[in-house]
Amino acid sequence: MRDYKWLNEYCLNRFGSKAALEARLPMPKSAAELRKIGDDRYLSLIALRVFRAGLKHSLVDAKWPAFEEVFFGFAPEKVVLMGGEHLERLMQDARLIRHLGKLKSVPRNAQFVLDVAKQQGSFGALVADWPVTDIVGLWKYLAKHGSQLGGLSAPRLLRMVGKDTFIPTDDMVAALKAQEIIEKAPTSLKELAAVQAAFNQWHAESGRPLCQLSVMLAHTVNH
Repeated sequence: MRDYKWLNEYCLNRFGSKAALEARLPMPKSAAELRKIGDDRYLSLIALRVFRAGLKHSLVDAKWPAFEEVFFGFAPEKVVLMGGEHLERLMQDARLIRHLGKLKSVPRNAQFVLDVAKQQGSFGALVADWPVTDIVGLWKYLAKHGSQLGGLSAPRLLRMVGKDTFIPTDDMVAALKAQEIIEKAPTSLKELAAVQAAFNQWHAESGRPLCQLSVMLAHTVNH
């Protein structure tokens, strides 16, 4: 595995200057900023991630004001009370994306948010306090306890809320394979641990957040 110096020099050469590179890189929220996000906003973003999966994002986003309305602003203590009959009625609302499985995930994730808030004080506290050196552990936690948050949904959700994370996109996986860190898209505990270890090394060498390293690594793939 090459060190961060190679990655930095490659990206500087590709984009021509430090300023051009920095302009392309995301900036994660601080722990304090993540903690300030309300549980209703976390539930809204969780639901948005679930509904975006497999669909054009602009289509889902255009309908989101209607989702905010019918799900009571995603207040988890209200959404959790929505039963099967209520959700069946929402299947008749043409303003929504009428996918029963995804609609059912919303009250289930409301219960998840409430359970975390009871344990941690808020959902934001869980997200803020989870160490980025074990970000794959947070992916697993979200997938296990949340509804429809498996696969890339958990890391994509974390990127949406502003938590520092890498995302194993096709380009990033190709780059990791080129570095002989993995042989295929990481799914096993061993593969995910290898990817986490590589990012932890680059993070220690550079001081850069994982999300920036992830984007930089993806740019090393030639198209």
